[in-house]
Amino acid sequence: MPTLDNIPVTQLRGVGSHSGDKLARLGIHTVQDILFHLPSRYLDRTRITPIGALTPNTSVVIEGQIRGCDIVFGRRRSLMCKVQDNTGTATLRFFHFTAAQRANLAVGTRLRCFGDVRLGSAGLELYHPEYERLDQHRPAPLAAHLTPVYPTLEGVTQQRLRALTTQALRLLTADNLPELSASVGGAHGGKDAGQISLAEALTLLHRPPIDTPIDQLATGQHPAQQRLAFEELLAHHLSLLLLRHSVQTQPAPRLPKCGVLLERFLANLPFAPTGAQRRVAAEIAGDLTQPVPMLRLLQGDVGSGKTLVAAVAALQAIGGGYQAAIMVPTEIVAEQHRTNFESWLAPLGIGIALLTGKLTGKARDAQLTAIANGKAQLVIGTHALFQEGVAFHNLGLSIIDEQHRFGVHQRLALREKSTARHMPHQLIMTATPIPRTLAMSAYADLDCSVIDELPPGRSPVTTVLIGDERRAQVVARVRAACGEGRQAYWVCTLIEESEILSAQAASATADELRLALPELRIGLVHGRLKPREKVAVMSAFKSGELQLLVATTVIEVGVDVANASLMVIDNPERLGLAQLHQLRGRVGRGSAESHCVLLYSSPLSRHASERLRVMRETNDGFVIAEKDLQLRGPGEFLGTRQTGEMQLRIADLLRDGQLLPDVKIAAESLLREQPQIATAIVRRWLRGVARYAQV
Repeated sequence: MPTLDNIPVTQLRGVGSHSGDKLARLGIHTVQDILFHLPSRYLDRTRITPIGALTPNTSVVIEGQIRGCDIVFGRRRSLMCKVQDNTGTATLRFFHFTAAQRANLAVGTRLRCFGDVRLGSAGLELYHPEYERLDQHRPAPLAAHLTPVYPTLEGVTQQRLRALTTQALRLLTADNLPELSASVGGAHGGKDAGQISLAEALTLLHRPPIDTPIDQLATGQHPAQQRLAFEELLAHHLSLLLLRHSVQTQPAPRLPKCGVLLERFLANLPFAPTGAQRRVAAEIAGDLTQPVPMLRLLQGDVGSGKTLVAAVAALQAIGGGYQAAIMVPTEIVAEQHRTNFESWLAPLGIGIALLTGKLTGKARDAQLTAIANGKAQLVIGTHALFQEGVAFHNLGLSIIDEQHRFGVHQRLALREKSTARHMPHQLIMTATPIPRTLAMSAYADLDCSVIDELPPGRSPVTTVLIGDERRAQVVARVRAACGEGRQAYWVCTLIEESEILSAQAASATADELRLALPELRIGLVHGRLKPREKVAVMSAFKSGELQLLVATTVIEVGVDVANASLMVIDNPERLGLAQLHQLRGRVGRGSAESHCVLLYSSPLSRHASERLRVMRETNDGFVIAEKDLQLRGPGEFLGTRQTGEMQLRIADLLRDGQLLPDVKIAAESLLREQPQIATAIVRRWLRGVARYAQV
């Protein structure tokens, strides 16, 4: 007997090629897909409510006889039918109707209707209710279960999905839908969930009995939902472990620890690395000595010194005779990295290349040649690194800075720049701390290191909230800070991301501040400037030639000016917590007392107020990340580029985070003892799509 994932949906009654195409747009190709296309909510159609007992804002089933039906002309033409039972009268209102529909709603017809009650101009009304005509002599039975409401698209009705689900449930047996092993099934989701079979869980969720607690279903807490949530999280976890295993079956270069080169590097530094930097560098160094590719995520709050750790890792690759590449999200960050790495590594005789999209002609050719022949031992670049024509001599280590800025395929493309002999080691860095639930799920294929210590001498940034009506006071504060020899940022934000509009807003603000602060040297940087102009402005600000830098969020990452002690963020309510925290991290990099002014416009939404409150109360990036996850949810937190196939259908990382420790244990057990079941679970939930989200 074929399993349900091998039975095309077109084999079901009433599904032809045209219907099959529509269902395919919902991701439904097989009978198994129908069963895993789960309801988003439920309706109670198991009891009839007397019309006289109706209240607004409720969903009800009513029965009655049509006492009148007319087309009414008001602001919108509508068909209105008066329905009456022995307790009262309600109005059915249809804005979209046909002549045939009107004819079927003749006076005297008995109807059973389902819909939402609202208070309208004619009293209590049901807008566009579902209805059926009743035979006076044969009463139609009420629904025997709660009615599911499915996610759908235009052209696929709820009635069609319910009918298809009924057919699929009739085909469902324990033999044609692979079950988890008993040892794994009993270890998760609590005792109740562990006792529910997969077939039982699916049947209950598609056809919940009348006595099923609807509040449990609404919150995702029912044991049947937890049973499936566990398996869905398990499928994603397994896919990442399988991907990790696939990558690590390929050879990687053994990179011995570079004693002399590292000693010379550390001796030239004007500061001593922190204990956390040394600990994390040692973890990475251990990985690099192994013959399997390193897959490590490095987390560190803004200003914690990830770049230094990256330099130590790059030295190990270079000392072993290989090249290292660092990919960064913007040209400003690329230039800053080149400045830092040249000051650190040039005295050691290490060749450095910079490759960005704007580099053209002979200059680009020269860099490409140096990369191809190995003279460029360290290559720093933007997205340009994975373009065609970029060939490495022997890439041994790729470092991705601010990984959330890059898509899956971009990281893969850089990894695949290696030679056929080996796979390069990979280090992924982020200054946006990742909450524990996401680290255990979306990043399960990566080892994780955390720099949990700031360099000595860093002063915490004091954050204040000031309303826009006090803008003049903020301008005076900028004047005072710059008058004391410090520097300041003024960041402009927009509701919609647009380089043109952002540039215009920043330019207008810069003009206003030049009028208000004629004694200050004010610079302007935004995404529309040519690369040379951006570099010139940033260099002038870093050297102290400019006192105030007006900028868009282009300075969010990688900009390091120790003398900058004040940041003003205009309209911070337009940004998320992670971005606000990144921006604030541009100050507080020296020993001077530093401040961040959040210059907001009233009125603030509830979420905006909560975000700004969190910013004022803490500088801890991990606390901010957890709150950001609560406010935005995993999808927005990770971003569409990061989620990859992490589109959860029933599980919820916030609600179901307590399942993850058991998920991890179960995944490792399945891969070790029952790999064929592991593969079936991944195929069932991810529809055979390979996961490349974090590699």
